[in-house]
Amino acid sequence: MSTTVETVSAAARTAPAAVIVAIDGPSGTGKSSTSKAVAAQLGLSYLDTGAQYRAITWWMLNNGIDVQNPAEIAMAAAKPVIVSGTDPSAPTITVDGEDASGPIRTQEVTSKVSAVSAVPEVRTLITELQRSIATEAERGIVVEGRDIGTTVLPDADIKIFLTASPEARAARRSGEVKGSDLAATKEALIKRDAADSGRKTSPLAKAGDAVEVDTTDLSLTQVIECVVTLVGEKQAAK
Repeated sequence: MSTTVETVSAAARTAPAAVIVAIDGPSGTGKSSTSKAVAAQLGLSYLDTGAQYRAITWWMLNNGIDVQNPAEIAMAAAKPVIVSGTDPSAPTITVDGEDASGPIRTQEVTSKVSAVSAVPEVRTLITELQRSIATEAERGIVVEGRDIGTTVLPDADIKIFLTASPEARAARRSGEVKGSDLAATKEALIKRDAADSGRKTSPLAKAGDAVEVDTTDLSLTQVIECVVTLVGEKQAAK
């Protein structure tokens, strides 16, 4: 019995401390790929908060809600049930029990998500959901989005803000969508940046204590290594 206790105690002493990692930044900076890889390498849970806003936008579009009408959006915001799976190797998202991982990535949803996510009632509901998921992650979690370090999890153990030039971001995003126009993609990214940074409720912004990582000239592997190092240093210091 004593041997078992000693073994467990030793394991507890050597196990990395659980950490909450907030990774923010605009589209095309490598947030999703980096966050999933970091979570997988460090044995942490993973949450794509943008997918949740896409999910509620998709639900609104499917249910005849006028997504240009903030009052109508606010009244319907609490109706859909959104569930996020936090396994970084296979993250999932369902809306009212239906797999929404594919439908939420359509151009229609992409073009409407900023308007829906700007509605305060939507942000309040989704923020509460995000906080509950982070709190329940026993091993720690990597949460990616646009307002994680500033609003959702201001007490996160480490905050990272990824940036990149508009040209680099557009090239990456165009590479993900076959046949897309580079100039149009760049214009759409800049337009969304303005919408997300300019909204009154929880705008896209770098937290004052966040570490900024410019990914313009870095490979994905280099970005992942950089973030893993930063998180590892924080775990060691806890």
